[in-house]
Amino acid sequence: MQGNFIEELRWRGMLHDMIPGLEEQLAKEMTTAYIGFDPTAPSLHIGNLAAIMLLKHFQLAGHKPIALVGGATGMIGDPSGKNAEREFLSEDTLRENQVGIQKQLEKFLEFHAGANSAEVVNNYDWFKEFSFLGFLREAGKFLTVNYMMSKDSVKNRLETGLSFTEFSYQLLQGYDFYHLYKTKNVRLQMGGSDQWGNITTGTEIIRRKEGTGEDETDRAFALTTPLVTKADGTKFGKSESGNVWLDPSKTSPYEFYQFWLNTADADVPRLLRVFTLFSQSEIESMETQHAEAPHLRLLQKALGQEVTTRVHGAQVCEEVIEASTILFAKDAIEQLEAAEERVFLQLPIYQVSTEAMAECQNLTDLISVGCNHLICSSKGEARKAIQGNAISVNKVKVNNPQANIDFPLLRNKYLLIGNGKQKNYILAIS
Repeated sequence: MQGNFIEELRWRGMLHDMIPGLEEQLAKEMTTAYIGFDPTAPSLHIGNLAAIMLLKHFQLAGHKPIALVGGATGMIGDPSGKNAEREFLSEDTLRENQVGIQKQLEKFLEFHAGANSAEVVNNYDWFKEFSFLGFLREAGKFLTVNYMMSKDSVKNRLETGLSFTEFSYQLLQGYDFYHLYKTKNVRLQMGGSDQWGNITTGTEIIRRKEGTGEDETDRAFALTTPLVTKADGTKFGKSESGNVWLDPSKTSPYEFYQFWLNTADADVPRLLRVFTLFSQSEIESMETQHAEAPHLRLLQKALGQEVTTRVHGAQVCEEVIEASTILFAKDAIEQLEAAEERVFLQLPIYQVSTEAMAECQNLTDLISVGCNHLICSSKGEARKAIQGNAISVNKVKVNNPQANIDFPLLRNKYLLIGNGKQKNYILAIS
């Protein structure tokens, strides 16, 4: 093996739990493992990245990763961590989502690497031929209701209600593991710590159907990684506008980079270990440099550049970093005027119609109703921000709520509106 997978996870803080004997199995031979991704959206988001990085480290250690895109289980929805039933998606929507997700996975995993090349499989391929009675005989026979009721994903929903459809989810996921065990010699399923119950359902089905015991050489294993949280214990992975997506049409590369760049100092050491491939010595060296000059945000910049490059490519990342630098520069207006179009278009640009502009009587109107409440949610909030000296136009502070909006346009089309030190909005008047 090229590296010790378990030790790598330990120092990165990415190991939560595993079935005993897994380390011996991984040391013995190249092992195949999988993680499931439900195609409930056309894109993965950064909440999925920790699982993807598990597969990446697994492959780098010389093992074979499989990503299961759940075309079948996606029709039901995993109840784990949910307090309400999910909406059903159509088969066409699920298929479109699967295509988008596979393209994103290909940015992280090597699909042409010889014996341990990554694969993507779809559980709809083996579930589509099952009859209801056939599945009950094939899988339902091997788990008791008591066993299924003991899982946290079920117990946590008993008070609010759990349909039979979602109750059966763990049975479907467990059968996935069994099918891959039989057809692709998959010996390990991995996932977030909230998936332990579903994953061990799979090991139990394999044990009961195949008669594998603790002393057998053909056992199945489970491994989970901690859910990524912030230093204050709150969930990591959302911005003010919601999920941070890997798809640039859902979260722009600029917003994506800024999300990582704005990481709190208390959170960034953990995130560097989970979401990048920097070595232990590299991270510790960067932490030492950061401690000497935290205002330079060296850790945040390294994190943002690494993840943005992997998701959006080196050229886009370079353009985004250049664009980010421009907005916060002292000579931002001059740089915006001179910036290449490819760099300028990476910036967050919001459309405001000439009709909407014509209806604005003053700056208060423009930064509230004129831009569809993008900058301020109401006229009252807008007046307060202007009077509080928080609003700038083209980097010039304006403290008169009644100020005319006949400001000179950048590049004959744009206005740069600042709200405080960190928030900048480029309005495209068209």
